[in-house]
Amino acid sequence: GSGVANDEMVTVPLRVAEDGMANVPLVGNIPVAGLELEGSEQAIRAAAIQRDIFRNPQVTVTMKQKRFNRVTVVGAVTKPGVYDISRSSSNLLSALVSAGGLAKEAGNDIEIRRGQPGAVPGGPAMPGQSGDRTAEGGTPAQLTGFRPPESLIPSSNIHVDLAAAAHSGRSGVSVRDGDVVMVMKRATKPIHVIGLVAKPGQYEPPANQQMRVLDAIAVAGGMSSQVADKIYVIRQVPDRQEPLVIEVSVSEAKSNGRENLALAPGDVVSIEQTPSTVMLEALKNFVRFGVSASAPVF
Repeated sequence: GSGVANDEMVTVPLRVAEDGMANVPLVGNIPVAGLELEGSEQAIRAAAIQRDIFRNPQVTVTMKQKRFNRVTVVGAVTKPGVYDISRSSSNLLSALVSAGGLAKEAGNDIEIRRGQPGAVPGGPAMPGQSGDRTAEGGTPAQLTGFRPPESLIPSSNIHVDLAAAAHSGRSGVSVRDGDVVMVMKRATKPIHVIGLVAKPGQYEPPANQQMRVLDAIAVAGGMSSQVADKIYVIRQVPDRQEPLVIEVSVSEAKSNGRENLALAPGDVVSIEQTPSTVMLEALKNFVRFGVSASAPVF
């Protein structure tokens, strides 16, 4: 057939149906679910040529309103809630910033649960949130309000170690419409410090900061013996019946940072008695006894 002449300019508003189909005048229904603007243009152009409507059409698809991904952020963040995030910056960092950042009890473990897109792109913002929804002038078409078919929605969840991701520069993990970002609380098991320290007890590791052997000794008031050097770190390892015992030297930890062992939640740090510490304690007691015994009696 002859089709429609190429010099005929047609500008129409479009709305994508719930099944992801766009009804283009003269051309008919075209599936565009999950496609970017460029992909939608190519799909419409190919259908127009295949159906002998246009010989060589030039198709431009733009959105009258910016597309937002609606993302739920829960867990250890300052302001849990549902946030609309621009698709151009729809990543984990943007989601955390929208939620006011991490709470004090936040850990490094984050889970992104892939959800079904349920919000209408370009719809009203949630209370207390803002978004740029100003119309863009001169846009010939509008593709809004579609939900991709369930077959196109991935169901797998993503686990992110925030500290490792930040270190590697990969904190921009993408989030999609309908996703739920869960920020887990950090482990709350305390570090136990016992033995030759001024204040034996249980101590909470600082938030988002690694506690090491020398740190544990410091928060416990320092060592009560000047000659103590041997430390045992007792650690319960999953799937292991007997605890793991790691020997650490205080002098080596002070001279070589790599020997300053990083502690895990629940570790027991024991500053041990040794022959040297026992001898020093005996000498102290002897001196005290000698002074007391030599005192004049009235």
